[in-house]
This record gives sequence, C-alpha cells and structure tokens, in this order.
Amino acid sequence: MFIPFFDSLRSAGIPVSLREYLGFLEGVKAGLVTYDIEGFYYLARTAMVKDERNLDRFDRAFAESFRGMESIPLEAVLQAVELPADWLEKMAEKHLSEKEKAEIEAFGGFEKLMETLRERLKEQEGRHQGGNKWIGTAGTSPFGAHGYNPEGVRIGQTESRHQRAIKVWDKREFRDFDDTVEIGTRNIKVALKRLRKWARDGADEELDLNGTIRATAEHGYLDVKTRPERRNAVKVLLFLDVGGSMDPHVKVVEELFSAAKAEFKHLEHYYFHNCLYEGVWKDNRRRWNAQTPTWDVLHTYGSDYKCIFVGDASMSPYEIAYPGGANEHWNAEAGQVWLERARDQWPNCLWINPVPERYWEHTQSTQLILQIFGPSRMVPMTLEGIERGMKELGR
Repeated sequence: MFIPFFDSLRSAGIPVSLREYLGFLEGVKAGLVTYDIEGFYYLARTAMVKDERNLDRFDRAFAESFRGMESIPLEAVLQAVELPADWLEKMAEKHLSEKEKAEIEAFGGFEKLMETLRERLKEQEGRHQGGNKWIGTAGTSPFGAHGYNPEGVRIGQTESRHQRAIKVWDKREFRDFDDTVEIGTRNIKVALKRLRKWARDGADEELDLNGTIRATAEHGYLDVKTRPERRNAVKVLLFLDVGGSMDPHVKVVEELFSAAKAEFKHLEHYYFHNCLYEGVWKDNRRRWNAQTPTWDVLHTYGSDYKCIFVGDASMSPYEIAYPGGANEHWNAEAGQVWLERARDQWPNCLWINPVPERYWEHTQSTQLILQIFGPSRMVPMTLEGIERGMKELGR
C-alpha cells in the first residue's frame, strides 16, 4: 500500500532503508496512528528520516505521495471506514476550545454536525459549487472548501481562509528545512556540533555511575562518586568582517555568532573590515580609538585555537595584494601578509563566505583569498557548507 510512498522518498534522495520502511509499517499495523494524519506524518518521518537535512525533502515527498486524497469522494471514504464515535468525540475535546464547542452546539452538537455531513454525502451527487447546503466549494454550507460558514468542516482546501472551520480535512504543509539554504541559529548549532572535543574539567558536577557502583561494591556501603561534566574543549577564534558589502549579510552573520557563542565555551572574537590588517577591534562603536594590535592577537592565542574568518571576501584586489591598498587607512603591509601570518599561527583555519559558492569565481579578491587559505578552507554559509568546514577544522 505504501510502496509508492517509499519509492517517492528514495527518488527524493532520502537514504531510507528497507529495514526503516518495515519499521514504519509495523507502527501502522500496530495502530499507533489510526485516524490521525498528523500522527501518521510524524510516525513516517521518525521511522524513515535520520538526518535533519532531509526533513524538507521528506515533506515534499510526503505531500507528493498523498496529494489528491482530498479529491476522493468522501461518501466512499465514510462507507469504507466508519469513524468511531468515541474517536470523533476525543478529537473534538483535543482540538476545540470551549468557545468553539459552544458554537458547535448552535448547530446541534458535534454529533449532529457529523451526522448531517454523512446524510448530505448520501444525498449529493457530483461536485457542487456555491450555495448553502451541499458539500462543495465557494459557498456557505458548513461542509466543503473555499467558502464561509462559522461552524464548518473544511474539506479539500489547501489552507485556511477565515479560520472558522471546526474540523480540517486537508493536506498539511510543513516548513522548509534544507542543507542548501542559508541557515538560522538553531540549524547552525546543529552544524557546529561536528566540531567537538570532549574533556572533563571544572568542579565535580555529575554522578559517576560506574565509579559509584565500583566504590559501593568495594566498601560495602553506598559510596556516591561524582566527576566533572564533559564539556566541549574546542577553542575558537572568530574574525568577523563588518561594514560595506557585508551589510546585506548582517542577519545571517548575527545568527552564526549567536550559535557559536552558545556552542563553544572557549570563544574569542574580533572585527575587521574587508581584510585583516595591523589592527582589529571588539566594539564597532570604538573601532578607531580602541583597536587591538593584530600582533597582540597572534601572540595571545596559541596554535591550538581553531581560527574562523567570516566575510564575503569581496573587495578591491589591491586591499589584499599591496601596501596602502586598504580603503579606509594606510596599511604599511599588504593584507595578504597578515592573512598568511594568521594562517601560519592557526593552521586549523577556515573562511566562511555568506555569498553563494557559484559566484566566487567571478570575484578576483575571493580567488586571492582562496589561494591563501586553500580551496577546501573556504565554505559557503549553508548547513552543508558549515558541516563541511567543521569537518575540515576537526582534522
């Protein structure tokens, strides 16, 4: 019965195995989601999607596989499947507010509403457009789609229009989630989790179960042992490009910064403009009178730090290649010299570029930075790109 659905998932590029598909069928057979389309969706997704990057593909395959169900004659559905009265009552209690329940009473109660639906399905022949009685579209009947009734059952409509239906029998649309789109804070956290090095440090905070069992067995009495909680010991140094061509990317860079602060306990950050030069800063309001010499940064943070530059790499090539090429001040040494010093000090370095990768070859400055860092050390700011970069930094 669900073989076409399985084929759709595979065609969409979701690596669902036969074992996972059989597990899904077992859940359906066990009655876990009887008469519950939302539960059916989550059961299928839980059983057959193991990677968050595939959620959007799953949603599209799900919608494609079950599209057109609203066109199946409802009389045939109700004749084939007799909906239990107790199920209908429980669904009403679960999904309807007290105000909505009171409105239903105006029609004669929920049972009267569903009974009338069944009767009209038996009486009606063919599709109906408009009107106030038959099941159809663009009317005021309590049953159908694209119409208006304050106490209706919506059938065969892709979305809500008046938010007045008391029961919705429609396909459900789910939000996009893909590894090729720019990503929000939550998704960035998922990608950054690849860069982890667990260590136990600090005060004893968590129960050491194995140690407690061992000590209790040795001493003959309960001997509780604790140990430091495991933490991510990775150290990250973040350089953020601000101003100019980076203005359109402020939101996504803020999301990256927020996610990085939440994920890495050892995180230091500095700002620069276009290219790294002799000075960086922590407060953009004081960028001219409170700069930190780049030499100090190079001598403060050891080579065990992972260094990440975030910028669009879009600038005049002179800003990278020549002294005096900077557009806001006179730089005694070329930007390339400072980037190479950073690369040598922190061999595990990465450049995250918010500009889509397909445009990089058209910008000469981007090509110069790719030569300095290496082609594998620049990644786009997508879920797939961040994961690729974290894997590169973890080597």
